[in-house]
Amino acid sequence: MPDVRLASPQGKWILLTTVLGSSMATLDSTVINVALPRIGRDFDASLAALQWTVNAYMLTLAGLILLGGSLGDRYGRRRVFVIGVVWFAAASLLCGLAPNAGVLVAARALQGVGGALLTPGSLALIQASFHHDDRSRAVGMWSGFGGIGAAVGPFLGGWLVDGPGWRWVFLLNVPLALACAPIALRHVPESGDGRKHGRFDVLGAALGALALALVTYALIEARSGSLVVVLATVAGVAAGVAFVQVEKRSADPMMPLDIFASRQFTAVNLVTLCVYAAFGGFFFLTALQLQVVAGYSALQAGTALLPTTVMMLLFSARSGELAQRIGPRIPLTVGPLLCAVAMLLMLRVGPDASYLTDVLPALLVMGAGLVSLVAPLTATVLASVETARAGLASGINNAAARAAGLIAVAALPLVAGMGEESYRSPTAFDAAFGRAMVVCAGVLVVGSALAFATVRRPPPDCRLPECRTHGWVTTPPLEGERARKRIG
Repeated sequence: MPDVRLASPQGKWILLTTVLGSSMATLDSTVINVALPRIGRDFDASLAALQWTVNAYMLTLAGLILLGGSLGDRYGRRRVFVIGVVWFAAASLLCGLAPNAGVLVAARALQGVGGALLTPGSLALIQASFHHDDRSRAVGMWSGFGGIGAAVGPFLGGWLVDGPGWRWVFLLNVPLALACAPIALRHVPESGDGRKHGRFDVLGAALGALALALVTYALIEARSGSLVVVLATVAGVAAGVAFVQVEKRSADPMMPLDIFASRQFTAVNLVTLCVYAAFGGFFFLTALQLQVVAGYSALQAGTALLPTTVMMLLFSARSGELAQRIGPRIPLTVGPLLCAVAMLLMLRVGPDASYLTDVLPALLVMGAGLVSLVAPLTATVLASVETARAGLASGINNAAARAAGLIAVAALPLVAGMGEESYRSPTAFDAAFGRAMVVCAGVLVVGSALAFATVRRPPPDCRLPECRTHGWVTTPPLEGERARKRIG
């Protein structure tokens, strides 16, 4: 039984280790969008290359995060966490030294593999190490510090891009890893799950990742209209169908399909797909809009997004408590509608936009929508299945959110009519950005309608989330004692 107390020196070292590890992944996810215009300029890269710079990381992370947690259960959580930290740092170094866009994209994919090892591992170490009386508080502190990291990320990234250069956005991970790995090896106890002796669902994980990769490729490269794009589309759909069949027949599946027998769980995940697709597209394009069209520096663009994250940090826990009293249906209906209004308000952000009158109102409404939505969404996911499957439910929902953002970054520029060189032309990008925001708002309205029609109040004895503070708005947090394990 874990018996480390949070107030002990070892407990503080464990908390520091997990915060440092998760902060590496959080910082990269929150700062990369701010750096994209400068990366494109330095490498003379197309819009597709910038999409891949974001999506290569998201692809390997979304495809492997569920399988990555099981490696810790099997081979030791501390060991796999440290491997993930070192892997992530090495890939970050390669990103920082990349001589061209192709190498940067490949290095970002490798970063995602490291992220798939360390992201679930950070929560796993807390769950496996701390005494049960201190565990919820430790998870809360881990979540809160992670939110602070998310808030600082865009500001720090903008400062680095405008100062020493965008490469330092990635190189910053190296000293973090040099601090994190030795602390983990010295102060964090090893743990594992000796009961897990089943086979890894490697085929399921490979088919899921392949389906995402092929569909993403087809969407990003669809402008060419080539035969390769058509073949990739067909192969992606075929891989997706094969994934479902493998999960249906496997004795130990990565994603057991019977969990979707819960209508509430299925409904909430459909809402998740809608809202996180819109969020993924919004944060990807807004960072470009502020710099390419409004003329902001990278630091100004990163700082501009702070109000949304700060509102999440300050009010998400209270929002979760309110949803427990009134039920999740109203927050999950109103939250996406507020976010849709925010995206329509972003239509006012054009050349020489005023921050106070054009940008800030939209971001404050966006923050209100996120506060209303994110915490109740996490709680409803956990409440929609029996307690023993809470971690499973959280893992699936987290993967769905990441996959939705991945597809949105690939598809939205295509749907909005952005050409390969649009981000070099303020006029062309501004017009396409307006169309994209309307599309995102429409997707959010669909999510709101789904929530109103399908979400119901959970039973009073349902499981409540341990992560009460939210600041990393692009994905919901992993939750629960089994959230870091392999699904199933």
